[in-house]
Amino acid sequence: MISSRSIVVRTGIRLASPLALVVAGYLFFAGHNQPGGGFAAGLVLGAVVALRAVVGLVTPRRASWILALGGTIAGLVAVAPIVAGHTLLDQVVVETTLPLLGKVKAGSALVFDLGVTILVVGLIVAVLEALDVYDLRSRTSRSVVQSDGARVDPARVAAQPTDTESIGAPDDAGIERGGTR
Repeated sequence: MISSRSIVVRTGIRLASPLALVVAGYLFFAGHNQPGGGFAAGLVLGAVVALRAVVGLVTPRRASWILALGGTIAGLVAVAPIVAGHTLLDQVVVETTLPLLGKVKAGSALVFDLGVTILVVGLIVAVLEALDVYDLRSRTSRSVVQSDGARVDPARVAAQPTDTESIGAPDDAGIERGGTR
């Protein structure tokens, strides 16, 4: 893969990641009044995770924990109004004045969007794990050198029979495998 060997691709993704995080933050906070929100921010963050995974940079793993966290946050925010005697997904808005920012409003929808963002990132991490992106990256970056100096793909070396699995030897059922060496 060119992405794991190219210093230009690797450096480009490393430099673009902070910019993408700023764009995701903007989409997250602007999403209540304009297009964007938790889902759009999650997609941008997921794209950053996917690109970083392909080139071998640090990425989050354990999708089940990320999905559980996002689902728990979104679920609690959705159900919490019922406990207070309101309807499902009812929003509470808090308004305050901050020294540099002035009047700031924040609602429970912001916390719900945070849960959605985490869920979307978790789904993308789950897809990357299901596609074995982490294993693929490690397989393409290593090669096995044989005694004659030739480089061989590690997957082909793993597929070759070992001494105990030699062709023509009886298997567990006592049936001999056909074939010649």
